[in-house]
Amino acid sequence: MMKLYRLEDLTPGQVLNRDLRAEQDVEAVVDAIIADVRARGDAALRDYARKFDGAELDALEVSRQELDEALDAADPYFLETLRMAAANIEAFHRRQLHDNFVMTEQDGVILGQKYTPVERAGVYVPGGTAAYPSTVLMDVIPARVAGVPEIVMTTPAGRDGKVNPAILAAAAVAGVTRIFKTGGAQAVAALAYGTESVPAVDKIVGPGNVYVATAKRKVYGKVGIDMIAGPSEILVLADGGCNPAWVAADLLSQAEHDRLASPVLVTDSEALAKAVQAEVEAQLARLPREAIARASVEDNGKIILCQSLDKAIDVCNIIAPEHLEVCVEDPFAVLGRIKNAGSIFLGRNVPEALGDYFAGPNHTLPTSGTARFSSPLGVDDFIKRSSFIYYTREALGKVKDRIAGFAEAEGLHAHARSVTIRYEEGGGTK
Repeated sequence: MMKLYRLEDLTPGQVLNRDLRAEQDVEAVVDAIIADVRARGDAALRDYARKFDGAELDALEVSRQELDEALDAADPYFLETLRMAAANIEAFHRRQLHDNFVMTEQDGVILGQKYTPVERAGVYVPGGTAAYPSTVLMDVIPARVAGVPEIVMTTPAGRDGKVNPAILAAAAVAGVTRIFKTGGAQAVAALAYGTESVPAVDKIVGPGNVYVATAKRKVYGKVGIDMIAGPSEILVLADGGCNPAWVAADLLSQAEHDRLASPVLVTDSEALAKAVQAEVEAQLARLPREAIARASVEDNGKIILCQSLDKAIDVCNIIAPEHLEVCVEDPFAVLGRIKNAGSIFLGRNVPEALGDYFAGPNHTLPTSGTARFSSPLGVDDFIKRSSFIYYTREALGKVKDRIAGFAEAEGLHAHARSVTIRYEEGGGTK
């Protein structure tokens, strides 16, 4: 049963109850996999596909024929839904694009900033207990909007050596350039360092299990990464006017992801808290993924009862959840007080699944409290900004003594000399 606590009885650590550290054996396994992929390339990827996925792979790359077959076999209604969702996601992310700018206010001085997409992005899409075509859309479309020329996707194949057709259909809709049949830490290593078949990328994005997250952390520096994703989280902030069956269903929508997922209800209503507790039990019994959801609820779920809605909002900001549902009478009155959350769902008619699949904002979100300092995946993850500076000789001459003095104050005399030499007799004029 989902545990019910009163806020005043919890320590700060019990409110959070998180640990991002990988177990030592995970670290060792990931280190070995990365080293193996770097040493043996494609051969290592085929061996891991056989070992972990039960797949015998002749070719690692998904062929055009396989992609066309997946599109032809796709249910037309589902394909239409993918295209509608893709349009929503693209429209939202196009609003994130930046304009280059130039400043010319000072005589002889031109300053500016320009944005450039990365050359090649790697997108990791999980396999295993469930297929996630939604992740394909969410992670690929912002890269395409950013103008990334090449988008490389990795995802594990099934025992038949084929990638889930729903994932392939989503990849075709999203605009993936190339797809490779590899998953886990080995896929991250392949994207970071390259193999005979898989090209090395500049940045890796996408969620995964603890092995994937650990591998991303270890290759960071060789490549960029979006974030270190932890288990999925949902926090429902609810007042006494909520339907407990709806709240329970929303909590379970994340609990079914995996056993480590964290469903949390924060409320100022004891009656709602107890009603949701009962509803969660009743609905669990009807879920196809009951065993996974039940482990999540019993091990990581909690209901926190607060003395007021103000206190409940404070708890939300402390937890800084991945998904925050604001299920109160006037959600827009609360919005301004929410400081820490990956994605915010406003009102009683906005289940988290709306954001997962269709609305447009990204569902690759900061977890484990990192919403305190990080943001959802977006266009900015696939672009770099560069500043540029131009001064005429006359403009530099007006400030040369100040720059040289600044450099000398830091003890960096060669810095100072690089400015003053331009104005010394015999120092040149170009």
